[in-house]
Amino acid sequence: MRKLVNMIRKQMPQLLQLQRTRLEEKLQTLKADMDNDRLEQEMVYIAQKADVAEELDRLDTHLDEISRTMDSDEAIGRRLDFLMQELNREANTLGSKSIAKVMTQASVDMKVLIEQMREQIQNIE
Repeated sequence: MRKLVNMIRKQMPQLLQLQRTRLEEKLQTLKADMDNDRLEQEMVYIAQKADVAEELDRLDTHLDEISRTMDSDEAIGRRLDFLMQELNREANTLGSKSIAKVMTQASVDMKVLIEQMREQIQNIE
């Protein structure tokens, strides 16, 4: 799961640049005349809408907490179950903010991993 989080984090600048290129190409195809200031405003809006830094940070935090919990001598089943809910929430948000196929696929891959972990957690007190 950490590999997926790190992969998305590394690819975000390229994905945003790709989104910018697509917008510019659409404008050229439509023969739309848009000033550069307006284009920059639109790109800022798209970048803000697609910003997943908080979700990636929360995923890292939840994964750290899972590791800490696994090292605990206390009953951990319910805590891990709750953390799976939190991971799933962040994975869903990544999917909903997706601006590229790679982000959507990473979100789905995370959900599969979360479900696998959840199945294992059902056997833990």
